[in-house]
Amino acid sequence: MPKVVFLLVPDVHLLEIAAPAQVFSVAADIGLAYTLSYVSEQPTVATVQGVALTADTQWPDLDRKDLLIVPGWRGPTRMIDTATTERLRAHHAAGGTVASVCAGADTLGRAGLLDGRRCTTHHTIQEELARRYPAATVVRDVLYVSDDRVVTCAGAASATDLALHLLSARHGASTASTVARTLVAHSWRDGTDDQVSPVLRYRSHLDEAVHRVQNLIDNRFAERLPLRVLAAEAGCSPRTVTRQFQQATGITPLAYQQSLRVQRAEHLMQRGATAEAAARQVGFVDGRMLRRLRSRATQRDDNR
Repeated sequence: MPKVVFLLVPDVHLLEIAAPAQVFSVAADIGLAYTLSYVSEQPTVATVQGVALTADTQWPDLDRKDLLIVPGWRGPTRMIDTATTERLRAHHAAGGTVASVCAGADTLGRAGLLDGRRCTTHHTIQEELARRYPAATVVRDVLYVSDDRVVTCAGAASATDLALHLLSARHGASTASTVARTLVAHSWRDGTDDQVSPVLRYRSHLDEAVHRVQNLIDNRFAERLPLRVLAAEAGCSPRTVTRQFQQATGITPLAYQQSLRVQRAEHLMQRGATAEAAARQVGFVDGRMLRRLRSRATQRDDNR
């Protein structure tokens, strides 16, 4: 049963806790076995919004499936005990994921988790973060950045996008889409223009027939899916499903499927799989197509 553990600091912002907590709470409601817990260096935590919160001072046992989230607070920095930063560092070293919202990135920086990685934070404290952690690459004016199981986001409103991204990476786009709809989050925002995130990038539309086709592709992206199968899901002809899909998303169903395959393959390679093994696992015959698609994506990024 994976845990989502929130590290609370004084003057924490309520929405930066509540937004990701709500996402994972809904995920638990639909059958995913998440448990939520809240830890702090003190049993009572003041919030900027005036509500006092209680938290455990003893940390739960963690394994690599668990997720640590550090919500932000008012101001650029807060003193964090060395034992706390060591727990964050140890969890990541053991294969776990650590995330932050807004100023919470400072705590990840204190733990050394931003060194050599891309990250972001709220636009008002980006320069301060870059000054404090010169070994980090602070990406300006984006919603969120994910780099080697260290995920940082800009602020309270983007915390929902961050949590949906984490959920999608773990359980697939269809599951994250179900949670988003339960939350009435009809518009999914991508983290950055440069980040390949097909779920968020191509789900910000209201065409229910296309959403059904996308759900089918999400669940079976490693399979060969003829247009007639997609058309049957949408209740229209093969020619019409292609046209509707392009109108809603800007790309073809095949391009969408390939983007999902590449995203999943990159996740597998981050976990230690070879490019060849990852390519076969996501449905490519061998690694050549995966390398070609990744190269195209890199060239597009370089031209932006």
